[in-house]
Amino acid sequence: MTIEEPAFKIKTGSLPVLQLHILTTDMAQLKSQLSLRLSQTPDFFANTPVALELSAIAALDSEPDFSELISFMLKQGMCAAGVVGGSQLQRAAAALAGLGLFPDAPARNALRREADHIITPPAVLHEQSELPGFEPEAVELASEDKALVAPPGAPVARPTVVIDKPVRTGQRIYAEGANLVVLAIVNAGAELIADGDIHVYAPMRGRAIAGARGNESARIFVHGMEAELLSIAGCFKVFEDGIPENVRAKPAQVHLEGSRLLIQPLLY
Repeated sequence: MTIEEPAFKIKTGSLPVLQLHILTTDMAQLKSQLSLRLSQTPDFFANTPVALELSAIAALDSEPDFSELISFMLKQGMCAAGVVGGSQLQRAAAALAGLGLFPDAPARNALRREADHIITPPAVLHEQSELPGFEPEAVELASEDKALVAPPGAPVARPTVVIDKPVRTGQRIYAEGANLVVLAIVNAGAELIADGDIHVYAPMRGRAIAGARGNESARIFVHGMEAELLSIAGCFKVFEDGIPENVRAKPAQVHLEGSRLLIQPLLY
């Protein structure tokens, strides 16, 4: 019997997605401030999927005009992929506008544990037992390094990712579920992303995004602070006026204090 080859497969995956925390339902205020910030970094969000984080407005009885917001973001080069958190009313409005609904972290973990099969087109369901089994998707950490994949149901232990070569302009490195250590220069236009901490033992001239999945205790440590952008758990700072004098080209650490991003000298 000839087995029809499946035309698609659906797999779980872990992808770094930036979050835009929505703090108001006032569209005029939101668009004005967002437009100002994007004018300072016109290429940072270009064609990048962004999740709208709604936790700060979940208690309100209103929601943003998601259709208007999606249209505005597209004109600014941002791609709204879905929403995180929010009230049932807000999530329903987001879904009607065509946005995806990201589950909270516990729900995401449960979905990944239960996803042990391939969803196959109806035309080949009768041959499903002869098709390949579920394949967890590996996430690319660097150009040569692949993420570890654990057996179904087992916890994933990810060691610190260490990069000992210069990070080139336009290169993006993501340490999924781990800390990231870079032992060489990070050039302008390069991007470091980690779910944990980021350590750069060299001049840091690109972008560093720690706590990418919302870990507010994550920190960034650099030997020479010359960054274009720093972010922890979605709170970010762009240095449109230059690096503060007390940390410019010097060892520094970055951490969150409430919703404020603090950049302090690293004293030996």
